[in-house]
Formats: sequence, C-alpha cells, structure tokens
Amino acid sequence: MKKDTRGDVLLSRREVMIGAGLAAGAVSTLGIAGRALAAEDRAGQPQHWDMETDVLCVGSGAAACAAAVTAVAKKAEVIVVEKMPMAGGTTGKSGGVTWIPNNKYMLALGIEDTREDALRYMARYAYPNLYYAEGETLGLPRPLFELMEAFYDNGSKMVEWFEELDAVTFRQFRMWDVDTPPPDYGDHLPENKAFNARALEPAVGASSAGGGGSLAYQMETWLEKHGVPILLEHRAIGIIREGGRVVGLKVRNNEKTLNIRARKAVIFGSGGYAHNVELIQLHQPGLYGSCAAASSTGDFIPMAQEAGARMGDLSTAWRTPVVLEQALGNRAVPHGVFFAPGDSMINVNKHGVRVMNEKRNYNDRTQAHFVFDPVNAEYPNRFMFMVFDERSLDRYAGALPFPADKRDRAWLIEGKAPQDLAANIASRLDSLAASIGVFRLGEGFASNLETTIERYNGFAETGRDEDFQRGYHEYDKVWHKLFSPVSKNAQFPDNDKPNPTMYPIDRNGPLYAVILAPGALDTSGGPAINANAQVLAPSGEPIPGLYGAGNCIASPSGPAYLGAGGTIGLALTFGYLAALHATEQAR
Repeated sequence: MKKDTRGDVLLSRREVMIGAGLAAGAVSTLGIAGRALAAEDRAGQPQHWDMETDVLCVGSGAAACAAAVTAVAKKAEVIVVEKMPMAGGTTGKSGGVTWIPNNKYMLALGIEDTREDALRYMARYAYPNLYYAEGETLGLPRPLFELMEAFYDNGSKMVEWFEELDAVTFRQFRMWDVDTPPPDYGDHLPENKAFNARALEPAVGASSAGGGGSLAYQMETWLEKHGVPILLEHRAIGIIREGGRVVGLKVRNNEKTLNIRARKAVIFGSGGYAHNVELIQLHQPGLYGSCAAASSTGDFIPMAQEAGARMGDLSTAWRTPVVLEQALGNRAVPHGVFFAPGDSMINVNKHGVRVMNEKRNYNDRTQAHFVFDPVNAEYPNRFMFMVFDERSLDRYAGALPFPADKRDRAWLIEGKAPQDLAANIASRLDSLAASIGVFRLGEGFASNLETTIERYNGFAETGRDEDFQRGYHEYDKVWHKLFSPVSKNAQFPDNDKPNPTMYPIDRNGPLYAVILAPGALDTSGGPAINANAQVLAPSGEPIPGLYGAGNCIASPSGPAYLGAGGTIGLALTFGYLAALHATEQAR
C-alpha cells in the first residue's frame, strides 16, 4: 500500500497486474469451463457443504463489491470469492469514474436531469436504430427499456446509500481544475439535456495513480470491517442447483475444491471475456488487446449456459483502439489509445484516407474499424494508421502512442515523405502477417495520403473540418486538452490556429505512423438480466437464486458508453439492485 504526499490511500493494482507478466497465451487459459451441478453427489446423497452463507458474490470489482456491501447492510451473511491473488478486478485498474444520472451533486448545483430527458439520451445513444421519441418505450423492446429505467431510478439512490453507510464517498468528477467537468460522450446529441454533470469519482485517492483502486479499496475495507471473508485465489468452477434454484457454487483453491452454499443468492460480478481468445473469435468483430484485469476470461458465460440462462448480446464491448504491435506482444495491454493525442495528426485507413473524427471517444471511434466493403469483400479500416509529423511527436511526447523519447520507437514507423512512409508501413505489415493475416495497403495509399494531408491542412488553417467536424463540439476540445498534455521539453510552439484540435501536418519533414487496432477495456456481453439483475431463462423468467452485474452480463446500456464512468456506474447500480432483491428472498 502506498500513500501520496497528502495521505490519500492508494493501491498500485495496475502495477501488480502488469508486473504479473501474464502473456497472451497464459491469460487466455485462465478460465475453466463451468458446470451446473445438482445438489446431490453421484450416490444420490445430499451435497456436502464446506461453507455456508446467505449471499455469495463472485468477483471483487465494482459490481461484486457493491452487491456485497448492500447485502451486508441488509443484514445478510456474505462471502466474496475472487480467483486472482489480489482483489479489485478491472475496477482497480480504472480511473474509478462513475456515471450516475440525476445524482445529488447535480441537484446541489441546480442542474435538472429529469427521468424523461435522461432516458431519451440513453435510448437514443444506445439504440439509434430503434429509437423513436414518441413511443412508450422510446422504440426499444420493453426489457431493454426497463433496464435503463432501473438504472435511472436507482443509481442516485445507490450513491446516497453507500455514502450514508460510509462504504464509499464520492464527489463530482473534475478534470485538471475545479471548473472543468467532463462532457458526456454524446455531449452534442439533442437528447442530452444535462451533459457535463453526471460523472462522479471517489472523494479519496481519485487524483492519484488510479481512482479505481481507491473505489475498490473503500468497499473492500468496509467489507473487512464488517467481517466479510474475501477469499482470494478461489475460482468459481460450477453453479450448484437444487431443482430449478441456484443454491451454491463449486469453487477451486489451488488443488482443493470447495462447495459453498448460498441460502439466498449467488451474485456474479466476475468481469467480461476480454482475455478469452476463443470467445473473442466467436463473438467479437475484432479485439486485439485489452486493458482489463487478467481475470476477465468470461467464466460466467459457460456456467450460466449450463444453468439454463438465456444469453443477451454477446458482441458488445467497452471499446478502445490499441497499439497493434504492443497488443501482439501481450494481449493484456496496460492502456488503450483512449484519445488520439496531438494536433498535427490524422488517422487513415488502408487507402490513405480519413474515415472519422479522430477526437471522438474511444468506444465510438473503435466502431469505425468494423466497416465492411461489399465490393472488395474486406474491412478496409481493420487497422488504421495514425499519421503525424515531428511537431506532434515532440510536443506531445509520452502521450500514448507517442513515445516519450523518439529513440524508444518499437511501434513507430518513419518515412521522409508519404511515399517512403507507405513503403515502410507496407513492410511492417508484411512482417506481422503471421499474426494478423494478409493486410495490404491499397495501391493508391501514398498518393491518397498526400491528398488527404493537403485537404486536412486546409481544414486546420480555417478551423473547419468539413469532412468529420473535428473540434466542433465541446467533447473534442476538452478531452483533447486532457489527453494531449504538452511535454515540458517541447520545442514546437503553441497551436495558433482557430481550432485547438487541428494543426497543419508538415509534409516537408519526416512523417511518422503507428498501427492502431480495435481493442477494449473489457467486453460487456453475457447472460440477459432483468431490472432486479436476475439472470433470465430462455422463457424470460428469472432463474431463482442467480444474479449478475457488471461486465459479465449483457450491458444494460447496450453498446453505448454514455459518458466517463459509464461502465462503473452500471456495475455499482446493478450490483446494488441484485443484492436488494436477493436479500428479500426467503432462506
């Protein structure tokens, strides 16, 4: 445990997970095929129980700990099992930001976030293909709409109750000063009436190495004070049922197998499957690396299937571009390219043309990698090339994927001019073919890149990106400032152009490129749940005794990353809802 100079408690979970040195192959084998087991042994005798409790929580991140805290506060006995040697999961590696609509901090500022407005924003952003403003459920199937209703109705209650319990304390999330709240990721959508105010962060430790470590630590400390066992290196390997009800888990600790009875409920908050290569190949359009905890191997999916669960959408993820060559070295990357830094910088596809606004959020920006070309039967954006000049490389040194020192250039590709750069990119792709398959630049890449740069430079001079509206909206400008910090050793001058996110690329000096690939913070697909976080059977009825929250279940916001902290806000709220419902059940 570390402390910063102000005494804020820190957990260096990120360093521990990275320092574990889990290679891609090792990570992909962490999951064990799950089973649903009857509460009788092979001889027909009653199941032997090694431990008993009311509520058994699987995982130790935001979802599982929120469920555990809530259950304890409702006077239930609780056990937490975590398969890794350290608690916290992906939450512990995160920034700990928590997106909650209509929270008390908004209300204190006089910001109104009505139920109708918030639901319209969430529905419009998550399901633009279904959204119908005049419909009773805004065009969504009722089960999806009810999940969003549950989030709005209960997220703020969860925050206030956790603070009353002294389990977690929050504050409004601010970026680098007290006057700059973060714009939501769909800040400019007309349905977003209360943007810039829904994101919270832990009141202790958030300004340090990782607010997620503080968030997880606060809940773990509270649980320990209330006598809750947190069993590390205990992996759930089978759901135990009695009749149609889930009554416990089979858990493995080293070579020992334990049967743990749950008199009221088993609540999974065990993370997604970002490090399970088999599931990725089955369900994801592309996911080359992830900064999720190494424990995110989708263990809940096969266990839930064996228990008769209906799967929700398995194809979603909290997406981010990653540096391809870094991810090929180890799928468990420390960071994604959450925001493309630099101003004299563009992203182009295999044809050397821009296909998006480079300054939009990581989740939405990654979707551009999956565009299909029906004429040539290929994905021309599968890999993109971040192209920049000496100015961005110098001025924003150290902002991923810019190296802190030009000599540290493992994934940096250089060329004197577009033609040189194209040849060197093509050579690099050829060298990676065994890992990525055949992906070749289009024949016109070099000439198109030159034209693309010339067009972009014209936009940079006028401040008007006529193709993709880069820098038009508050999100682009505010997050650009955060993720493009100027190096203290920068030699190039400030941006004096009308649009702070754009500056002309110098075509006379050397050009550089980095290959970007689709990755994820974690996946967000799995079993379907209802508004009580109960896992559903194919009939749509809940499976008694089985609950899920967080990244291990089908996301209540679908593919939409609603704003900073969108993942943790959902995880905390549905973990809370799971435990509220579970503790009301008879033993």
